[in-house]
Amino acid sequence: MSDAVAPVAESIWQVRIPLPYLLNHVYCYLLYGDDGWTIVDTGLHTEDGERTWQSAWAELGIQPRDIKKLLVTHMHPDHFGMAGWLHIQTGAPVVMSERDRQQAIGTWIERAGRGEVMADFMRANGVPEAIADAIAEAGEATARLTLPAPDHLHTFDRPSIEMGGRQFEIIAAPGHCDGQIMLYDPDDQLMLSADHVLNPITPNIGQWPDGDGAPLERYLASLSAVRDMAVRMALSGHRRIITDWAGRIDELQAHHALRLERMEHVASTGATVFEVAAHIFEFERLTVHELRFATAETLAHLEFLRAQNVLTRELREGVWWYQVTG
Repeated sequence: MSDAVAPVAESIWQVRIPLPYLLNHVYCYLLYGDDGWTIVDTGLHTEDGERTWQSAWAELGIQPRDIKKLLVTHMHPDHFGMAGWLHIQTGAPVVMSERDRQQAIGTWIERAGRGEVMADFMRANGVPEAIADAIAEAGEATARLTLPAPDHLHTFDRPSIEMGGRQFEIIAAPGHCDGQIMLYDPDDQLMLSADHVLNPITPNIGQWPDGDGAPLERYLASLSAVRDMAVRMALSGHRRIITDWAGRIDELQAHHALRLERMEHVASTGATVFEVAAHIFEFERLTVHELRFATAETLAHLEFLRAQNVLTRELREGVWWYQVTG
């Protein structure tokens, strides 16, 4: 097997699709069963991504029309970006959750005015004008890497799906993305955990202008809901295979507890979201792409603290400031 394709479970292959970011790859999956081949997640649409998929098919003896399903766990571009290209190559329908179908359309397909909304959102959270504009421009560049758009996005019509000769339960996993799903095979105690549970990195939990709100609260609740599931192995969207499911979830919960404590301290005498983020993240290492995520993640934590009445929020000359209550 090549470096880009690796068998990871019975009839499941992991495909490493390159990304042009600090996080330089995403893991997608090929599953084979009597129902044919299924792709889970697609990668960002680049020439390297196309070559990687074509190489994987050649290595496994797959003709594109052998692929019968294209399943997207969530609408982020590294998971959704090649859905349209893969649909053209294979003819397979693209399936995702209803919430993420809506957000994929609004974010990538019908995005008129999206850049201006993002720039305004960043400025309201204390991001300097030049960086806010650069973030908006980077969003436009990213949107181009999700083209061509699929001509239709299907949604799940039942609580489970057959693929790779397995029956997977569809599990809602909000937080990183409002409509993200995981896929669980109870017979094999195998989880396709998308970006909900990662190891050793932590998923970005960000609050966005068109999001459902309270993403960190929903993320922590959804972690608790799945912690005690019998999972012997989880195949995620990035980095390592997870073999200690409950232990890794405990680590993620502890990480956010510590981050909340640190952000409360930084905001104790008053600060903007961007100022708090600058104390938490190593800004000198971050690109515009990562600065956007750092700001949105900081906002999610500050809003969590505000919902707990730990912090208050005040609008000063168009910018939100947070400080400790009382």
